[in-house]
Amino acid sequence: MNSRKKSIRKNVFKNSRLKLGHVIGLLLVSLTSVVVFTLYYGFDPRVLLTLSFYENLANLSVKVIRIQEGLRKEEVAEIMGNKLGWNKFEKSTFINAHLALNTGNLEGQYFPKTYMINKDEDPIAVTSTMLNEFSKQTAKIKKTKTSKITNPDTALKIASIIQRESGGKSDMRLISGIIWNRLFNGMNLQMDATLQYAKGSEEDGWWRTVQSKDKNIDSPYNTYANKGLPPSPIANPGLDAIEAAYNPLKTECIYYLHDKKGRIHCSKTYDEHKRKINIYYK
Repeated sequence: MNSRKKSIRKNVFKNSRLKLGHVIGLLLVSLTSVVVFTLYYGFDPRVLLTLSFYENLANLSVKVIRIQEGLRKEEVAEIMGNKLGWNKFEKSTFINAHLALNTGNLEGQYFPKTYMINKDEDPIAVTSTMLNEFSKQTAKIKKTKTSKITNPDTALKIASIIQRESGGKSDMRLISGIIWNRLFNGMNLQMDATLQYAKGSEEDGWWRTVQSKDKNIDSPYNTYANKGLPPSPIANPGLDAIEAAYNPLKTECIYYLHDKKGRIHCSKTYDEHKRKINIYYK
């Protein structure tokens, strides 16, 4: 009888361990899912705790669409259009949504994040969703007394250049400081990213490598040939780049480069800059 009780207790203990292992396994899978959604799709972890998030995720009519930082509006249209089944006309409507909305060029305001959008949403409705998100996110930016007087259009143009020129968040405030220094000193910005925007095309690529001859491109976006900022933003920046535009790092540098490992190096003079080119590129 005692041996039978021992056997029962042993089986109960074994089953309990199996159930505990199953529960732990489910928790690990759930935690992994949260990490994946947070890191890959860029979802706020707090959103993952809401019931509506999972209801939308299970809804076959809702598409999860990730828009990365630094894309131009044509690229955003392509991603949205491919996910939502838009034809060429609908993609064109999205790209030229400013005409329907009777506004200026909206480049820079298609806020990058992961969206959950109904598959039947039309291009203008999607544009409105992205513009609303832009307004909501940029309202959170903390500004210094000095940056509060910065024109938002100017800040957005600078942010778009920062987004394309930086190697990551750690570079952004320094690049912002250098851009502002060049503007205050009356220098041409001479930013390669603006040349990429000027010569970008669907056929040859939107962000082709800059060649020396490109510095002679006849375009208002050529900041080698023209003083000041380009006529509009050159991409759709994320919040980090926009914050950096409003809050530049105080620096005496007016030149910079990224070495082969992606690390940034800045210089106060052109001679110093040339020496660093010889050090890091040869």
